Amino acid sequence: MRHAPRTLSLHDEAHRGGRAGWLRAAVLGSDDAIVSTASLMLGIAATAASKEAIVLVGIAGLAAGSMSMAVGEFVSVAAQRDAERADAEQLSRGDEARLAAHLRDELHIDVASSARPWQAAWISAASFAVSSLVPIAALLLAPATHHVPAIALVSLASLALLGALGGRLGGARMIPAAVRITVGGALAMGVTAVIGRLVGVAVR
Repeated sequence: MRHAPRTLSLHDEAHRGGRAGWLRAAVLGSDDAIVSTASLMLGIAATAASKEAIVLVGIAGLAAGSMSMAVGEFVSVAAQRDAERADAEQLSRGDEARLAAHLRDELHIDVASSARPWQAAWISAASFAVSSLVPIAALLLAPATHHVPAIALVSLASLALLGALGGRLGGARMIPAAVRITVGGALAMGVTAVIGRLVGVAVR
């Protein structure tokens, strides 16, 4: 028996829209954390640095990246919120009921799920910090002769899972989402490792 294709109701759209802000911040923070931290660590590892030095770079990347993500997301989402408010004020002034109606019907903005700068900031910082532990843990648990492969493989596998999850939660296809982030991460890690290798040879 064939079933009619499922269409999104207003109720479904409201739930998806409500989680869009924090989902975007969490996925962006996690993606960026794994790519940037793993790339930094691989770049240093390519210079034949010690395990301790690579861990130190990973921790420094975790701290700096978390703060950078928090500030960047706060500024970005605050600007988005200001733009939403400015658009709404042009449509309705002094009438809260009309304002809410215009936000919903004309601009498709739900007051309950509008841009929240502080929420985006702390979610981005937290997701970056937690996800940065992935390449660091891979280094700490790997045998001494397999530091680079361990960091790369564990990080790429995590990116693939994260991309698929982000696609699933966001209503997109999982495989293309996973492929995009994995290929992008591999390119970033590869370029950084090559640069690290060249710089390491040059300064010897």
